[in-house]
Amino acid sequence: MSEEVYKRRSENWFKAEGKHGYIYRERFRNMGFGSEVFSDKPVIGIATTWSELNPCNAHLDRVAEAVKRGVWEAGGFPLEFPTMSLGEPVMRPTTMLWRNLLAMETEELIRANPLDGVVLLAGCDKTPPGMLMGAASVNLPTLMITGGPMLNGRYKGETLGSGTAVWKYSEQIRAGKLSIEEFFAMESCSARSNGSCMTMGTASTMACVTEALGVQLPGSAAIPAVDARRFSTSQEAGRRIVQMVYDDQVLSKVLTREAFENAIKVNAAIGGSTNAVVHLLAIAGRIGVKLDLDDFDTLAREVPVLVNLMPSGKYLMEEFFDAGGLPAVMKEIEGMLHTEHITVSGKSVKENIATAESWNADVITPASKPFQKAGSGIVVLKGSLAPDGCVLKVSAATPELLVHTGEALVFEQIEDYLVASEDMNLPVTKDTVLVLKHAGPRGFPGFPEVGNMPIPRKLLEQGITDMVRISDARMSGTAYGTVLLHTSPEAAVGGPLALVKTGDMIELNVPNRSINLLVSEEEMAKRKAAWVAPAPKHTRGWSKLYYETVQQAHLGADLDFLNGSSGSGIPRHSH
Repeated sequence: MSEEVYKRRSENWFKAEGKHGYIYRERFRNMGFGSEVFSDKPVIGIATTWSELNPCNAHLDRVAEAVKRGVWEAGGFPLEFPTMSLGEPVMRPTTMLWRNLLAMETEELIRANPLDGVVLLAGCDKTPPGMLMGAASVNLPTLMITGGPMLNGRYKGETLGSGTAVWKYSEQIRAGKLSIEEFFAMESCSARSNGSCMTMGTASTMACVTEALGVQLPGSAAIPAVDARRFSTSQEAGRRIVQMVYDDQVLSKVLTREAFENAIKVNAAIGGSTNAVVHLLAIAGRIGVKLDLDDFDTLAREVPVLVNLMPSGKYLMEEFFDAGGLPAVMKEIEGMLHTEHITVSGKSVKENIATAESWNADVITPASKPFQKAGSGIVVLKGSLAPDGCVLKVSAATPELLVHTGEALVFEQIEDYLVASEDMNLPVTKDTVLVLKHAGPRGFPGFPEVGNMPIPRKLLEQGITDMVRISDARMSGTAYGTVLLHTSPEAAVGGPLALVKTGDMIELNVPNRSINLLVSEEEMAKRKAAWVAPAPKHTRGWSKLYYETVQQAHLGADLDFLNGSSGSGIPRHSH
């Protein structure tokens, strides 16, 4: 029987005649399902990144159970399946090496199975974009649920932010201002529950960004992982995805250009992670929406930072949720947003935020009196050092360093720098510009979070806590400092960064959005002619495929053959 006979994809399996239909139904019966599930119930896939190897996602099994309840209530047939789990705190060398593999796996699993709609369960920071990239390439009705942040860390009456605390206090140990015993004591207090980092790091940023995109139910991004409301909202999501199937509300109807523009502006308003840039570019590439690196500067330039959260501020996600969460932020900047397009709630943005308000003006500040002025979020800089751009999070930087000229101190590998940074005779001053190469998408490979190079011990002991750092790497959204990231083209492909030498002068001017290497064109041409591409570090398996096909940071670091949505939702086989 032809697949085109049936309206829903799952019916091509469960209503098939002959031996194939027999086999499909028979094997599901061995799990105890009766004939009623094969009748007219939409089949909902629950894709989960649950794993005990990923502590941030270790509670998603309970979230999945809540989703199933909602799907059954709405007359659907829920089927849970695992996907690759990426936990930044544990996996090495970096989970970014596998974001695109997760995207491929998610896409192929959705395509190959009898699914009419999909709920994506994701936590930490690479799983939301990776799963959304994969789902975008199939274009079924899709809804995302992020796992939620941990409860606030507490130590001796002080609030500790998971991620941000470790950057601060590890530097204090190196400077001799904190004992190792105190450091270990903090470690046991900073992660008090299931969930991801409760600072506005990349995990919380991507949770908020997916809500701003309209693929997560309004108000759900900031709910703490162990809060009962996360599970009741997940049950609601289960009911909602069934209706989305009936309404044929496919992902491309939600992920519009307007949705991406909103996400960029919301990322600015929350003081979100620089990693959102590379992830949004990749998601847009999958769904077929034109989005450029420059959009992140032009669209966000007039948006103030409203959210007073670590690492830019002092509060954490628990207070953010209590203050009204993302709907309250979007309400404050409503006049800057597109509000008429549909979201997974079945309602427009305008309807989603109609009654939202901030309950704590110190956590979510009013747009009329913002936490930080417009232009304090992520900016895009270009110039002779970064022809295709690099990014800087202004709210996490030192204001006095935003216009700066200094002498470069260059390191070819992060390992070289980590050794040198402990040398008390390192030729470095507070005005030095630290330059790190070969940490981009191809150079590492995998694009690691090493751009926030630790301050040299020599300067730490002088009380210096920030300096200009430039690399083709990323940095954790929980980190801070005057750190220029994602320099493109990267050093591994022969970009200008590859040609920088110690002693060169580098000029940074954030108001002018420029980053320039003050070396003559003639000298740069000589260096380029003498440059030799580094040999690939990996010659087999996924790493080889990644190395050979990954795009540059300003394009989203996806694989070059995966851009553009197929949009079919049709499996590659037929009977």
